[in-house]
Amino acid sequence: MNKDLTVGKAEAVLWRFCLPLFGSIIFQQLYNIADSLVAGKFIGENALAAVGNSYEITLIFIAFAFGCNIGCSVIVSQYFGAKEYGKMKTAVSTAMFSSLAVCALLMCTGILFGDALLAGIHTPAELFADSKLYLDIYVWGLPFVFFYNIATGIFSALGDSRTPFIFLAASSTSNIAVDIFFVTVLRMGVAGVAWATFLCQGVSCVLAVLVVFRRLRGIEVKGKAQIFSFQVFAKIAVIAVPSILQQSFVSVGNIILQSVINGFGPGVIAGYSASVKLNNLVITSFTTLGNGISNYTAQNIGARKPRRVKEGFRAGVKMVWILGLPLALLYFFGGKWLLYLFLDKPTELALGTGINFLQILSPFYLVVSAKLVADGILRGIGKMKKFMAATFTDLVLRVAFALILSETALGATGIWCAWPIGWTIATVMSIVFYRMEKFD
Repeated sequence: MNKDLTVGKAEAVLWRFCLPLFGSIIFQQLYNIADSLVAGKFIGENALAAVGNSYEITLIFIAFAFGCNIGCSVIVSQYFGAKEYGKMKTAVSTAMFSSLAVCALLMCTGILFGDALLAGIHTPAELFADSKLYLDIYVWGLPFVFFYNIATGIFSALGDSRTPFIFLAASSTSNIAVDIFFVTVLRMGVAGVAWATFLCQGVSCVLAVLVVFRRLRGIEVKGKAQIFSFQVFAKIAVIAVPSILQQSFVSVGNIILQSVINGFGPGVIAGYSASVKLNNLVITSFTTLGNGISNYTAQNIGARKPRRVKEGFRAGVKMVWILGLPLALLYFFGGKWLLYLFLDKPTELALGTGINFLQILSPFYLVVSAKLVADGILRGIGKMKKFMAATFTDLVLRVAFALILSETALGATGIWCAWPIGWTIATVMSIVFYRMEKFD
């Protein structure tokens, strides 16, 4: 059901809209968590490390899909808020065709240069074959990743966060079952984990796209909407390209970090692979809530109601802190038991690495969550340079301090300490940039 985010109390509107988004991303992350969980519990610690190792490369592909999602979602939100439905439909079809071209290019890159990418991050010899196998299968499923992201971006732009939640809840729980079946019954190993994700994402994507088309057919416009518009494409690109660059550079930064981590051996890799999945669950959830705030902001800017944006910021920070505090406490005090979900009879090094990572990062979740709310507003009003400045500062600081501190007596612990440094400074920047804007 389409929903107008320009009316009603900001706090109530955001909770109704963003809570299903929060649930959706929890289920979305279950795809990756399920892969690592099944690999670690039913195949072995090296399989967990191999899946985690490939995951850092797949994040580059996801960055492009995410950027396309944001670009489409913000522009469609603006047209929907302004009730320019013809242009809204043109934005949807333009985003679809543009994403298809980007997806094809990335697939060629992954197929042709997968070995080089894995070698570039110093993948240990004992993990290389499984890492490559997982990566190859993932690359063939990229169209599903892209078009599912476009579909969810459209749903969010129309104020509908419930439909993608239903799709994800069904597909991600199915993914866990198929993962276990392929690995324990069919004995497919790491390939079974990858093919399970491929199949379940495919079904979810097809259903989501079909529902989007049906929803759009129900919105009447005068005349026939253009299938592709370079003018609309340019507007989408203004939002999408910085988002893609931001996510891509973050992924490249993570790959650099992964290459440093790989130097500490399979035990540290396995512990990091398990704990970073738990961390990404939280950070991606906050990012998705920030995306919801972008949609809220864009609709209100389109409807020429800028004062509601300030109300949205206050409500958004309150919301992410209410949701983030229990997760921070859970990870800090209960991280050990969560790691056992991924690690079957873990080595002391792997378990200790995971616990150390979570206890260093989790106290700063409330800091970075405030940044992501401010970032959501900056994206929604089109201030992409400021958004990128804060994000790149975070990335550069994290990578630089990780490289420096890992060479000290801290070792791998120094890498984990780099996260809070980057988060804190970048959060101050994002909030300052937000407060510089006028919403009167």
